[in-house]
Amino acid sequence: MAAQLPGSFMQRMKEMLGTEYEQFADSYKETPYGGIRANLLKISVEELLALSPFTLAPIPWCPSGFYTEEGARPGKHPYYHAGLYYIQEPSAMAPVELLDVQPGDRVLDLCAAPGGKSTQIAAKLQGKGLLVSNDLHPERTKALAKNLELYGVRNGIVLNENPGRIAAAFPGFFDRILIDAPCSGEGMFRKDEDMVKQWEPETPLKYAAMQREILESAVAALKPGGTVVYSTCTFATEENEGIIGGVLDKHPEFSLVSVGGTGSFALGLGGLPGAARLWPHKVKGEGHFMAVLRHEGSGSSDGEPAERLEQAGQEQALAASSRSKSAKAASRSHPVRAEGGRGGKGSRSAGKSGGGAQGRQLPGAGGEDAAIAAYSEFAKDQLGWQPAGYPVLFGDHLYISPLPKAALDGLKTIRPGWYVGHVRSGRFIPGHPLATALHPAESIRSLSLPGAGSEAVSYLKGETLSVPEERLSIQPGNSAKGYVLVCIDGYSAGWAKWQNGMLKNEYPAGWRWT
Repeated sequence: MAAQLPGSFMQRMKEMLGTEYEQFADSYKETPYGGIRANLLKISVEELLALSPFTLAPIPWCPSGFYTEEGARPGKHPYYHAGLYYIQEPSAMAPVELLDVQPGDRVLDLCAAPGGKSTQIAAKLQGKGLLVSNDLHPERTKALAKNLELYGVRNGIVLNENPGRIAAAFPGFFDRILIDAPCSGEGMFRKDEDMVKQWEPETPLKYAAMQREILESAVAALKPGGTVVYSTCTFATEENEGIIGGVLDKHPEFSLVSVGGTGSFALGLGGLPGAARLWPHKVKGEGHFMAVLRHEGSGSSDGEPAERLEQAGQEQALAASSRSKSAKAASRSHPVRAEGGRGGKGSRSAGKSGGGAQGRQLPGAGGEDAAIAAYSEFAKDQLGWQPAGYPVLFGDHLYISPLPKAALDGLKTIRPGWYVGHVRSGRFIPGHPLATALHPAESIRSLSLPGAGSEAVSYLKGETLSVPEERLSIQPGNSAKGYVLVCIDGYSAGWAKWQNGMLKNEYPAGWRWT
């Protein structure tokens, strides 16, 4: 690396590592390792290995993770835009593996941006349960939300909140909580020279105060029997063993679970038995610290928050049922047909937003009632089914949330759930994240473009394509005209509209290939 490592940092590492110090210092002459992780929401490990144009080698601590060869550019391939893998530093894949997420769990990722670990958690949930991804910095939540959308997460919520406020809203609620804590970044010095320039001898103590506060919030939000994984990418004991030792002293209901018994990790040196360190001179990856804490206390496994949410969900479902009856009555008086869908001709809209395209005009009631009714008609005519969840309208943007709307009252919410589209002048316009989370069989019409050909790149650039009808995959009883789920080698990438041999591109400008 080009940047000169701080002398006080190297002296501390020499005292910490003893005879291993020279090996540690020599590791900074090596090139950092690159990696990708298969997005198991879309593709299996076996399928990725069969498709990959890159040479891949397995990462020992992550079954879905692989080292990429030096010089590989996985971000410059259509498969990246189809969300088939996440580009991630190899050591950063370890903490989520220790979290041991199971489908159906309620999981909180407290320091989630830019979203690598959240997408890893989502893949383990397999669309079941709940993922709440939070970051305190508003600008960073933009990348977080986009990554969850790109990788097809349906059961995720994105917050921009103080961790203490989340704990107050959901006390004793989560099964698993991940804290990839903000830290001094010493473990990333080889990979990121800016971290070296920002570091000062007092930096670890500055971060330690913040880390203690975040971990205390996690303690309050975790249910009995639940698990917290605390990780940093730093070597400083003040930010690692010191933080974990403090919470264990203060909360006797918590115990430290030995990392050595939960996976094939290189334990390395450390002053807290059971915690793990990944050292750059011992593994093919950057520096990391990890500790697993379990809530051994007694009490209800769900508690008051779950009961409150269940009641809120019942109230929202009752209100939705009432609105549905009103919408059906309106539709009997003013029948609506979907353009390009079953039932023949319909009206056209010139409105466009993000990944949206032509929608439908819904007469009758306005506001939330009309938006939900318009979306339901779209789902019936263009998908043939309707995703489960709670409809949540933010302005004219519609989401399908894993939680009832009332659960998020008072919280700074960036994404209340799966973004399915927006309503403009009474028309429902499907969103790009709706497409990226679908599988081909979940859309009335789909088209698969070869990843190795020029068509995939042309589509990702926003270009119109000429596509004969026989190339479309159409569910029986439906016409070719209408929304098409465009896939790359069978994996969803976005929307288009087909008519008379032309595929009108609806890939959003902000996502396009450059």
